[in-house]
Amino acid sequence: MTLSNFILIFLIAFSGNNGAFGKKGIGPGEQDWGYVTVREGTHMFWWLYHTTANVMDSSERPLVIWLQGGPGASSTGYGNFEELGPLDVNLEERNFTWVKEVNVLFIDNPVGSGFSYTEDVAHYTKNNHEIAMDLIQLMHGFFRYLSKFKTVPLYVVAESYGGKMAAEFVYQLYNEIKAGKIECNLKGVALGDSWISPMDSVWTWAPYLYNNGIVDQKGYEVIMQAANETQEAFDDKDYVGATDLWALTESIIMQYSHNVDFYNILTKVSERNKRTLIDAFKSNPTEGLYEIMVNHGGRSADPLDTLMNGIVTKTLSIPKYVRWGQQSRTTFGKLKGDFMKPCIEMVENLLNKTDLSVVVFTGQLDLIVDTPGTIQWVSKLNWPEKEQWSDAERLPLTVRSVVEGYYQKYGRFSLYWVNRSGHMVNVKITYN
Repeated sequence: MTLSNFILIFLIAFSGNNGAFGKKGIGPGEQDWGYVTVREGTHMFWWLYHTTANVMDSSERPLVIWLQGGPGASSTGYGNFEELGPLDVNLEERNFTWVKEVNVLFIDNPVGSGFSYTEDVAHYTKNNHEIAMDLIQLMHGFFRYLSKFKTVPLYVVAESYGGKMAAEFVYQLYNEIKAGKIECNLKGVALGDSWISPMDSVWTWAPYLYNNGIVDQKGYEVIMQAANETQEAFDDKDYVGATDLWALTESIIMQYSHNVDFYNILTKVSERNKRTLIDAFKSNPTEGLYEIMVNHGGRSADPLDTLMNGIVTKTLSIPKYVRWGQQSRTTFGKLKGDFMKPCIEMVENLLNKTDLSVVVFTGQLDLIVDTPGTIQWVSKLNWPEKEQWSDAERLPLTVRSVVEGYYQKYGRFSLYWVNRSGHMVNVKITYN
């Protein structure tokens, strides 16, 4: 199954422009990269892979921005080498990569993620709006450097917490365009397994696990009690406390499920990753939360760290005083008070106040941002075409005579259910 079957299905517009290709980086094709100083002493890193499609110039294909989750996970690392870039973490070429179809721009955000860094602890972002405005400044710098992409159709695709960041970023970028402050051809956003409404995920964990036979009645009840305590803190606007209780709920799930994989309920957690998570939760809730949301539960952390701080750092001429991922814990911690806040309103703004396409996709086997929770927050959206979308026929997505998912679409809004896939929908589908 190709990566484009579900995620790039909405990338249908193409435009032409003249301009030179980039330079040689890591992997096939031409690349560009660099830093943008978005605020004083605050530097964000981007890495562009020009498409390897059979075109005269890369500007003949759309530009896709990829935003990772966390907050604090690196797009240039995890997104690139573990999900959709041309090479994997072992520097072996992938059979399927988005770069074969479109230009892909990886951005390390928020500041402190990946190769992005700040010189002053006071400059870390503390909320979603600050993240969005930093991204706006980065795009100003990017278009100054590669002006040919100003007219190219632009899409933003995000995963997990990246979806929360993308919703506000895209809305603010749209407003900047309308105000004449930036020139770009923004077309739409895709939110994958996105952390849009945290409490909707928390409340659906217990029934999801119970209905899949992963916890018993006792486990269901204990998890629901933890969810209720998280809700109480949330209702009291104790968002830091709600984040800690969210992490505690996850540790309870690990206990009663015998260490279910939060990213794919059918995947066995390695003993090493299991010990990493258990030790982290014992240390403190935030550390456990960091391991799951930023380090992907310990997956490939060591080889990826070696790659990024070795050949990648050398090839891209990263400053010697910058170490990939060094500031990510601080980045995550500074956003702890914003972590549990929903951004349903921002998705509504995209539907009510813009003309952009909005795509939501969810993996069937994902626990951390489970499908039932996604369905719940989608049902809370209000926009003029909600009734027509609700009445639209839900159709199957069939590949080689296998139903790999479903989709429901009306107007500018689409929802995709992806079968046999976990949190990283674009990585793989689980086969029997």
